[in-house]
Amino acid sequence: MCHKPTSGACLCSICKAPFERAWVVGPRTGVLQRLVGLYKFERAKSAYKLLGDLLLDVLPQLPTDTVIVPIPTVSGHIRERGYDHMLLIAKYIAKVRDLECKQLLCRKTNTKQRQTTARQRVAQAKQAFAVKGQLDAETPYLLLDDVLTTGATIKYASQTLRDAGAKHVWVGIIARQTLD
Repeated sequence: MCHKPTSGACLCSICKAPFERAWVVGPRTGVLQRLVGLYKFERAKSAYKLLGDLLLDVLPQLPTDTVIVPIPTVSGHIRERGYDHMLLIAKYIAKVRDLECKQLLCRKTNTKQRQTTARQRVAQAKQAFAVKGQLDAETPYLLLDDVLTTGATIKYASQTLRDAGAKHVWVGIIARQTLD
């Protein structure tokens, strides 16, 4: 979250987050930036496999009861693209790893984060998520998102899972970007 060195997938001793572990493919620059952009904004649907493979390369072997949970996409974006970009990646990773994929989170709001400030993103994310379905306290949940900017989405989505009873929330991110 803070760019400080860590050992393995653990957070540094300063960061307080509602998840235990995090894996990130890399910074949102160069080829990774272009690939994410094509996938999200230019309807390059087939890129989900390549992005999924990049994430699979950084993820360790996960327990067999791990549930893959995609960050829910705003309904307007699904209509624009014609697909739910994170659900495709989550299903692909679950299939390759022989794990279960569940849409356990839903959006309570339809706010868009593009071109918003860090303060606006935090305010939006605080009220954005709800859990649908039952969670098992002992099951590890791997929450997947494409780009981590302020960390608000991942923080509040993870906290929503925790509040619903999940003890083990982990995070997989394709690209890390900072606000300019």
